[in-house]
Amino acid sequence: MKIAYFDCFAGISGDMTLGALVDAGLSFAALKSELDKLSVREFTLSQRRVEKHGIAGTKIDVNAREGHVHRHLKDVLKIINSSTISASAKEKAARVFQKLAEAEAKIHGTTIEAVHFHEVGAVDAIVDVVGAIVGLELLEIETIYASKFRFGSGHTRGAHGAMPVPVPAVVEMTKGFPSERTDIPYELVTPTGAALLTALASNIGETIQLRTESTGYGAGTRDVEQVPNLLRVEIGELVADPQTDFPVLLETNIDDMTPEIYGYLIDRLLEAGARDAFLTPVIMKKGRPGIQLTVLTDPNKETELTELIFSETTTLGIRRLPVQRHILERRTDTVQTPYGPIRVKIADIGGKQRITPEYDDCARIAREKQVPILDVYKAVNLS
Repeated sequence: MKIAYFDCFAGISGDMTLGALVDAGLSFAALKSELDKLSVREFTLSQRRVEKHGIAGTKIDVNAREGHVHRHLKDVLKIINSSTISASAKEKAARVFQKLAEAEAKIHGTTIEAVHFHEVGAVDAIVDVVGAIVGLELLEIETIYASKFRFGSGHTRGAHGAMPVPVPAVVEMTKGFPSERTDIPYELVTPTGAALLTALASNIGETIQLRTESTGYGAGTRDVEQVPNLLRVEIGELVADPQTDFPVLLETNIDDMTPEIYGYLIDRLLEAGARDAFLTPVIMKKGRPGIQLTVLTDPNKETELTELIFSETTTLGIRRLPVQRHILERRTDTVQTPYGPIRVKIADIGGKQRITPEYDDCARIAREKQVPILDVYKAVNLS
């Protein structure tokens, strides 16, 4: 699995992300070609080599020619959806701006639809987000991992005046993720950078084992005394720990769908590649009984399964949680029993074996032999 690991030792922003990807091997010409598919032309893209604390990196500059524009989420999505970038890139870009809109709505006490995008709705922010996503696709990155967030301190100025660092939108989006507060008096993590990682990364702040193939450094604008103002990306293959993996958990609560659909839905999800899918009865707002759908998936299946849930249920929103899973080493085998061969899963636990018969085999044999299924299970354990 080809992954990108973003080491945010000096924070992260949209232009730093573009610079890191180009520095790691992304073709600048190919990036420009993809960004030309956007339905906006009020920008130019340039690159230059810079040095921060003796470390060479790439600085990407997005020079926007439009005036001061306030866009709503629907305006940004219209720009994205009217482009000719890939469908998966459109979906991911929409996910990033949805994350930004949710944070801004929470902060300003309004709705997602009413939120005015100020800085993050400008052409340069749209180019940063779309550029990062198409850049990852051009590099054939399947999964994104990242270090913990590293925040600066002090104050910065935005469309609403002076704001504390980290700014409220960043604090809102990074809730629940590992972070470090520093005394560096600058905004290290921008809203665009926070949205890219919290919307797209499968894991943030957890230790991974990586076989690095290429490394890139994306430079920020200012020079910072305390740390090289660079974002590092390492691209390579994940060295899997056989006892740990990092799937994504998708959840949604439903209280307005006919129960007959759920069995069909679970079958569709498993057929589409979900690791697991299950239902839990819940009591929702106003005391209404409902069903919580939970789906465990590999990151590269997330988009497909999200679309499947939206198309096959009445839900209007899906929660996404990157999780770490501890798993036992296991293998499959076949054992001979008085009723015939039966497939089993064998798990190793501290040098001991746990043998679990395959239900489908046991059920089939119980019907064919007209014996209780418990007798078939016992026959496996005695074999």
